Amino acid sequence: MTKGTYWLEHAWLGTYVEPGVTVEVADGRIAAVRTGTPTPPPGAEVLRGLTLPGLANAHSHAFHRALRGTVQVGSGTFWTWREVMYSVADRLTPETYQALARAVYAEMALAGITCVGEFHYVHHAPGGTPYADPNAMGEALIAAAAEAGIRITLLDTCYLSAGFGEPPTAHQQRFSDGSAEAWAERCAVLKERDHARIGAAIHSVRAVPAGQLATVARWAEERRAPLHVHLSEQTAENDACLAAHGRTPTRLLADHGVLGPRTTGVHNTHLTDEDITLLGDSGTGTCMCPTTERDLADGIGPAVALQRAGSPLSLGSDSHAVVDVLEEARAMELNERLRTRTRGHWTAAALLRAATADGHAALGWDDAGAIEPGALADLTTIALDSVRTAGTLPRLGAETAVFAASAADVRHTVVGGRHVVRDGVHTLVPHVPQALAAAVEALRG
Repeated sequence: MTKGTYWLEHAWLGTYVEPGVTVEVADGRIAAVRTGTPTPPPGAEVLRGLTLPGLANAHSHAFHRALRGTVQVGSGTFWTWREVMYSVADRLTPETYQALARAVYAEMALAGITCVGEFHYVHHAPGGTPYADPNAMGEALIAAAAEAGIRITLLDTCYLSAGFGEPPTAHQQRFSDGSAEAWAERCAVLKERDHARIGAAIHSVRAVPAGQLATVARWAEERRAPLHVHLSEQTAENDACLAAHGRTPTRLLADHGVLGPRTTGVHNTHLTDEDITLLGDSGTGTCMCPTTERDLADGIGPAVALQRAGSPLSLGSDSHAVVDVLEEARAMELNERLRTRTRGHWTAAALLRAATADGHAALGWDDAGAIEPGALADLTTIALDSVRTAGTLPRLGAETAVFAASAADVRHTVVGGRHVVRDGVHTLVPHVPQALAAAVEALRG
């Protein structure tokens, strides 16, 4: 098991930055945090710059990384983008998906991400035939995370229909188990590991019939597992739900027992005031994915109102148009500034909390996301001498991290006390750009 000593030149300790912090690690966890140590103790690993708890990417579709750049030709909407996405999904195999996800998760580690929530719905072979191992695709993602050195919550996703009362399309057949009961039976075989936890997801109210929502919610409740759902990302989905059920997607989920403190709605973009109250009063979380939401022209969700109502915020890179949780945090504030023409809706510390502790909590890792004794020893160090961060004040480290730095400034990433990225180089996956290029090219072939 990992143990050792790290000396942090500057450390963000949740609400403030402390210079000269020594962190003792034992069995992959933080055993002690000592402040007031201006010089490194003998034998300590030195992390120069600003060290944060590891970043959590609460919403990922790893295979969407293959779309980067190629979907920017011409115009369109979310729905036209989706057709291109399906064409990539059609070509995935367990082997090609593991190679791609390994490279994508390595890219995340280079960006300071130590844990990812993988919203996984490509379960079967094209046409819907199960693999010999019905969880071959999910196992490929779990293995990819291990190879890239990060933690994963596999949010195994129930996806049964193309829309309200519509069977899966040809593209979607490989997503479907046929029923929520069959989905639950398949998921029950998945096993957690030291680096991997198993959660559940409802793809959306259009993809899981209302009468089967409770089956997924009950599966997650029995295991006390996280449960995620795409919620009101598009107005077309809201309109279709109103036509089919006479209520909003949020109300439909509430009526079927889906909402609650272990549930996270992803996007939560087009909500009514009643929706916001339902989410807040139930403690249901909100995962904002600003870089994807702007890339797909989805809209700006009511994040401020949701948090005030009681919905904890987390962040995700979703389609991986950008892999940079610091940019997601910054974008959430800047989107709100554009919408309201006022500044300062969150403090930098609050935005970092969404990127760290609250993101991990949304993924079922309540023991991560803080530099404190007992927490998992997951650390991200940002350079304070790059062209973006040079000249900033170390005592304003949270502001520097959110409003000046980027993924390119991540110098070190430590997971469970083990260096996964050292001096900007991945220690487990050599030549990450080449690995990404090769994995994407294999899908184009």
